[in-house]
Amino acid sequence: MTAGRGPGYGPDGRGLEPDLYGVMAAFDSPEAIAAAARRARAEGYSSLDAFTPFPVAELKEALGHRDRKVQGTMLMGGIAGGLIGLALQTYATVLHYPLNVGGRPDFSWPAYIIIIFELTVLTSGLSGLIAILAFNGLPRPHHPLFAVPGFERATRDRFFLLIESRDPRFGAGTARSFLWELGPAEVIDVAA
Repeated sequence: MTAGRGPGYGPDGRGLEPDLYGVMAAFDSPEAIAAAARRARAEGYSSLDAFTPFPVAELKEALGHRDRKVQGTMLMGGIAGGLIGLALQTYATVLHYPLNVGGRPDFSWPAYIIIIFELTVLTSGLSGLIAILAFNGLPRPHHPLFAVPGFERATRDRFFLLIESRDPRFGAGTARSFLWELGPAEVIDVAA
C-alpha cells in the first residue's frame, strides 16, 4: 500500500497498518547491519530489532539496548530472599522457640549466614528466570517473523534489521524507502 492510502494511515503516511508487524531489511555482512542500525537510530526509529547468525559486537549499542530490567529484578529478588531468610530464622530462634545452647545469645546471627546466602541465591535465580520470560514475552510459540520466506537464513548467512510497526515514527511507505536507502539485499513486509 502506498503512504496515506492504506487503512490506519494519516495524510503524512504514518500510522499503524492493522495487518503489518513491521518492515525488515536483509543485509549480507555484519558491518552493513551495524551501520544500518546506527543510521536508523539516528533517524529516530526506536522499536528496532536485529537477527544475526552470530553476535555482532557493535550492534547492541547501535540498537540502543541498554535495558537493565532483568538485573534489577534479580537484585531485588536476592535482597528479598536474604531478608526473608534472616526474618524466618530470627522468628524461629528468638520469638517462637528461644533455646539457650551453650550460653549463646538468642539472636546469634553468624549461624544464620548459610541460610541467608542460600535463599539470596535461590530467589535471585528464580526472579531472574521469571523476569527473562516476562520481559521477553515468552513463551511465544509463534512469531510473525517465522512466516517470512528466507528468514531461516538468519541462522546461517543473513543479517536482518526490523523496524516494528509500533514505532511512533513508523509508516510502512517511509520505512520501506528508508530501508532501501541503506543498501540491503532485500526489504520485506512482515505480516502480523
